[in-house]
Amino acid sequence: MSSDVAFTVSVTRPTRYTRRVPLVSHGRRELQLKLVYYGPGLGGKTTNLSHIHGHSRADHRGKLISLMTEAERTLFFDLLPMELGLFRDYRVRLHLCTVPGQIALDTTRQLVLRNVDGIVFVVDSQRERMEANHESIRNLWENLRLQGDDPDRMPMVVQYNKRDLPGATPVADLRRELSIPDGIPEFEASAVDGVGVFETLKGITRECLKLIPDPSRLPEGRTDSIIPDKRPSMLPEGGAAVRVPTAPKVPEFSGPT
Repeated sequence: MSSDVAFTVSVTRPTRYTRRVPLVSHGRRELQLKLVYYGPGLGGKTTNLSHIHGHSRADHRGKLISLMTEAERTLFFDLLPMELGLFRDYRVRLHLCTVPGQIALDTTRQLVLRNVDGIVFVVDSQRERMEANHESIRNLWENLRLQGDDPDRMPMVVQYNKRDLPGATPVADLRRELSIPDGIPEFEASAVDGVGVFETLKGITRECLKLIPDPSRLPEGRTDSIIPDKRPSMLPEGGAAVRVPTAPKVPEFSGPT
């Protein structure tokens, strides 16, 4: 992190239920969290990562990988490994990723979601993007379930982006129309100006660390941890899953792990 960004996280761990914990390496005394920024196309996911990368210490961040089309949409994803500090004497390493917003690239989104530890759902605050927000929520729920994760128990925060735009939908209206449950941390942001970006990152990191016991007592690799009670779903009961067209085969990505 940059020297002017405070990043102190205090957590209280809940009880009940189990799920995989982040990757633990005792040899390196390292805990790895994979955080995925999800949301509609052009909603500000890549802008979040670009700001984090540009305002973090050079020795605490990796290379920002961004593959773009001529329309400046993220074609595949951004991968930003960065070191956060210590958690119970273990170094915390974050892998920050975004998914492509285009519905035709659903196979890529599924690949990026593998082994995810926490989700930042980036809401586009423009009224005309409401259906795109709904569609992205439905798609996220479907893809998490496809890989065996319960979306209603996945660590998650919601970022209401583009609050700087004239006529941005009031947060209360967004919360109601998108069925954001009580208990999910929410952040207002203008990612293009850096407002709310680090607050969002701190929030999702805290939500993930709540679930992790003493890393020194965990086996090497991924095991089970505590997860909170199931919260009300953002996807209405019986809501139809998004049906997407078959995406072209995605090439293997050989970036940092």
